[in-house]
Amino acid sequence: METVLVVDDEKNYLVVLSELLGEEGYEVLCASSAPEALSFLEESDVDLVITDMKMPKMSGIQLLQEVKRRDPGLPVIMMTAYGTVENAVQAMKKGALDYITKPFQNEELKLTIRKAIDHRRLVSRHRLLASELAERVGPHNIVGRSAPMQRIFDMIARVAETKATVLITGESGTGKELIARALHFGSPRREAPFISVNCSALAETLLESELFGHERGSFTGAISSRKGRFELAEGGTLFLDEVGEMSPALQVKLLRVLQEMEFERVGGTRTLKVDVRVVAASNRDLKAEVAAGRFREDLFYRLNVVYLEVPPLRARAGDIPLLASHFAGKYGRSLRKPSLAISPEAMEVLSRYPWPGNVRELENAVERAAILCGADLIEAKDLPEDLRGAQKAKALPSDLYEMPLPEALDLIEARMIKRALMRAGYVQAQAAKALGITKSLLQYKMKKHNLQEWRAGEQD
Repeated sequence: METVLVVDDEKNYLVVLSELLGEEGYEVLCASSAPEALSFLEESDVDLVITDMKMPKMSGIQLLQEVKRRDPGLPVIMMTAYGTVENAVQAMKKGALDYITKPFQNEELKLTIRKAIDHRRLVSRHRLLASELAERVGPHNIVGRSAPMQRIFDMIARVAETKATVLITGESGTGKELIARALHFGSPRREAPFISVNCSALAETLLESELFGHERGSFTGAISSRKGRFELAEGGTLFLDEVGEMSPALQVKLLRVLQEMEFERVGGTRTLKVDVRVVAASNRDLKAEVAAGRFREDLFYRLNVVYLEVPPLRARAGDIPLLASHFAGKYGRSLRKPSLAISPEAMEVLSRYPWPGNVRELENAVERAAILCGADLIEAKDLPEDLRGAQKAKALPSDLYEMPLPEALDLIEARMIKRALMRAGYVQAQAAKALGITKSLLQYKMKKHNLQEWRAGEQD
């Protein structure tokens, strides 16, 4: 049952409204002054306030302002015996949801109240959904305990509350959009929209319309006006994925929006102002793109206010078991296998694979295995063939300690190089860094052990 607070210094109106709303199934609280109404608001949960405009000591407008200060989402309907446009406009500007004039028609009043109550329900539901979504995509739900991810978590916590533009870089599949969502839902903009657009998925003309909107008749097929993503993200966050793919002409227009927070729709002449936080992402090295003349330097520095580099999965291999278990639980629940787990052998295979497709590839592999496994346990045989082919090299021979020292050291050295190469995705510079040697020394040792063309899964 919704509770309606009625405020009027004329007691006969309080009686009439109390009876009318009581018959409609509302719980009604009556206050004969604004101070009394504020006392009710401190003591009771109220879903709607109906207040007279003109009252002694404290007017309805003043009460409206105080209500909005305490609870911005609480709807207020104003009553006035004067019915002037000026009074109504003033009340709406101050935050009133609607107004009615005295003497009012009962059916009109009931309809206005129902609309206000429905509005309250929608606002409450939106807040609940936003809270649940924030809980799901907050930084605490980004899986990882490795040092690189801890630095990411720390940066999210520092930056989320600010208005700063953020540039996120990293290989495809590392979770850049998940981090952008965590920034949004950890910010004061969390109840406003999070809008995402992939700049590499659309042709230049379509992307311009997608970002800025268009007016009717601005191009063939534009049969009506349409808002762009900047307008749709008003008050919230716009995530520009793969911003490095944007054409030079669009880069100029994006730069202007970031500088002035204003733009025109395609085919339009009216300048539109927006309040949007921009988070951009790219799997390219934008500094190199700037040096090559493919990306504007001034735009790069506008986007690069705060820089976040997401490490590839091979650089945080210790997080693989955590991620794999997380995805097993996720898909186990959806497949009605709530106890789904991963066998030690399967986890070993997952942990040894270099994951060129990063977290996205790992998730796909676990989802496939969850579907194919016969029971509540993912075995190594349930994993894709290419993963099983990349298992670790054969175990060291049992007579290792019986070998001559140079031969044993060569065997161990070769195995360590293979392991480092596989974990680095066969990027020699990264493998050398992991081994604590120079790239030239690694190349010398690879030649020594005939590993120049070696790949996991080949015979030793």
